[in-house]
Amino acid sequence: MLRFSIIVPCFKVQGFLRECLDSVLGQSYRDIEVIAVDDRSPDGCGAILDEYAARDTRVRVLHLPENVGLGRARNAGMPHATGDFLFFLDSDDTLTPGALRAMADCLDETADPDVLVFDYARTYWWGGTRRNALAHVLAEVGAGTFTAAEHPEILDLLMVVWNKVYRRDFVEENGFAFPPGYYEDTPWTFPVMFSAERIATLDRICLNYRQRRQGNILSTTSRKHFDVHDQYARVFAVVDSRPELASWRPYLHRKLGEHCLDILAKPDRLPPSDKAEFFRRTAEMFRRHRPAGASVDGEVRVLAGSYAAYQVRRRAGRAGRELGRRALQVRRAAAGRGKGGWAALHARRALDPDLAIYSAFSHRGVLGDPAAIYHKAREIAPHLRGVWVVQDEQQAPLLPPDVEYILLGSLRYRQLTARATYFVNNVNWPGTLLKRPGSVHIHTHQGTPLKYMAADLLTKPGARHGVDVPQMLRRADRWDYSLVANRHSELVWERAYPCHFTSVRTGSPRNDVLVNAQPGDGDAVRARLGLPADHTVVLYAPTRREYRRGGHVDRIDLARFADDLGEGHTLVVRLHPSLATGPARGLGLAELHRRGVVVDATDEPHVEEVMLASDVLVTDYSALMFDYAGLDRPIVVHADDWGAYAASRGAYFDITAEPPGHVSRSYRELAWLFASGSWRDAESARLRASFRARFCEFDDGRAAERVVRTLLLGEEGWTPRPAVPAQAASDTPAAQVPAQASGHDLLAPS
Repeated sequence: MLRFSIIVPCFKVQGFLRECLDSVLGQSYRDIEVIAVDDRSPDGCGAILDEYAARDTRVRVLHLPENVGLGRARNAGMPHATGDFLFFLDSDDTLTPGALRAMADCLDETADPDVLVFDYARTYWWGGTRRNALAHVLAEVGAGTFTAAEHPEILDLLMVVWNKVYRRDFVEENGFAFPPGYYEDTPWTFPVMFSAERIATLDRICLNYRQRRQGNILSTTSRKHFDVHDQYARVFAVVDSRPELASWRPYLHRKLGEHCLDILAKPDRLPPSDKAEFFRRTAEMFRRHRPAGASVDGEVRVLAGSYAAYQVRRRAGRAGRELGRRALQVRRAAAGRGKGGWAALHARRALDPDLAIYSAFSHRGVLGDPAAIYHKAREIAPHLRGVWVVQDEQQAPLLPPDVEYILLGSLRYRQLTARATYFVNNVNWPGTLLKRPGSVHIHTHQGTPLKYMAADLLTKPGARHGVDVPQMLRRADRWDYSLVANRHSELVWERAYPCHFTSVRTGSPRNDVLVNAQPGDGDAVRARLGLPADHTVVLYAPTRREYRRGGHVDRIDLARFADDLGEGHTLVVRLHPSLATGPARGLGLAELHRRGVVVDATDEPHVEEVMLASDVLVTDYSALMFDYAGLDRPIVVHADDWGAYAASRGAYFDITAEPPGHVSRSYRELAWLFASGSWRDAESARLRASFRARFCEFDDGRAAERVVRTLLLGEEGWTPRPAVPAQAASDTPAAQVPAQASGHDLLAPS
């Protein structure tokens, strides 16, 4: 018989589920089974579970026909358990290394107790970790086993289901089960702990209890918190039905009062209009279940009075803090009155349903995904007024002549942003821009992420240098929609930005021009850049490095590479935008461009045009590769410092193991790939096809139209849906196969 049956209910946790499962399946102790319950999750949880089950026989998946809630999802898994002990693991938490081995050893030492209680640590989204403040209790009760009556301090620990494992026979003999509703742990944990004849403890952190920035169901304001009364009623019913548990009534009575008052005191739990009713129900239940002769003192004494008296007491306690808070608000209001006067005035007016504000790359112009959405909106929704935000007067002359714009921070900017309904951006808006009710914020991002982003940077001090992650997330709280081109991005953004937004599988609007490319589309760009029409163009696009101050590292001798490519080939270089104004160009690139050895395309505003003009991409870890894959042209990954890069910046997967083409780990290998022609061989095509299937999943050439019709016009017939990948859509006109560049011979050995 297996030792542990680990039951993992899953609902809307796709961003954390892999980490949870990996922490279990990667344990050195392997005498386990994982019963994963897909509680009709609307995201990718079900597919992730099936993937793990396909590669590890210890995982079994139950797909429930309807959503039943956390408690009943656990119940659904229990009949399938065959292990000696049940362990209910929440799917956003993780086990610490060696946890299961430590539990198994402790169970052996204590001869299989009814319950084993172990320690945990709270892990915060910002990177902090805090051990359970009452961990000393686990050590102080001593070795061996005991009952809760012998050591009632064990009940001071967090009364939840996931910091314990339970002997399965003990659970089945007593018929323990989870009820529906919020606070489902309460009618499980109290009866279990009261009934257990042999409890053991393990003074070891076995579980990381994730403290999500947002998304904890118990932090949701709702009347569902009234469920706590029903849950305690169930516990009292168990105690009443079992005379041997009668001595626990005074403890349970006080616990009821303390727990409900704690819920009432938290500002994010109950709707303000329901707090008086919650207090009255709690007080009535507290009176009804009061044992004869039980004293009512301390905190719970307020339940003997009225809600008005409770409020007076609460207000008295808050008076000092409130005065200080108001003084701070007055100072801030006075400081911002000059800037915000117009915005406050216009905020009283109705939103303009036809006004959309656009920005891209920190207000640098009509660029990227926002530009693609803007142009499509002008085409199919000309009644929508699109206005661009630009950084300063120097940027304005660079805009197309027919584009309406406003300067960041200007009076006109404050007027229009106070009344606009739609906001489209690929970076966060300034913190001074307040989101009005009814406005719609669409965040496009800047491509598919390979390297760590946002909250995930908190584990990489060097990479996050100068990045205020908490401020970034506060600004991201304004997002309503997050556009994704693939499921990988969807998972990453939901994890990296723990905010309340809806992921929309639209594809990348800026990549429509790549997916829909026709022969000759890049010819005009070639002519403007001075690229010979009969040359094979090699685009080299390196990214920045976090392990080097300034971010620039020369990984390739550009002059040597251009020479090794030989006659009939042109090397085009495009640096990462963050390196455009630094020393990188002065270290040789500018001179090579002047001499005609290479073409420096760093300043080209539209990278899509540069990609169209090329025949092959050479990059290291730039996100450009995900966009370029939409062209279905060869890609070579030059990864000579992958280890250092991944360690310093962090990466969501190993690009050298799942590349879009051949990988070179030295300049010699890179030169050989081109000299031999291997860069465009059958293996390169196979790798690219696999990469496209994963990362061009929703790019069908209609992403911008999908955004406009769905999110700006609200057309129901255009409900967001997974698009058909280009490589699988030869029989549908909606997804066109990208064309190869025309008129260029393949590279010949040189």
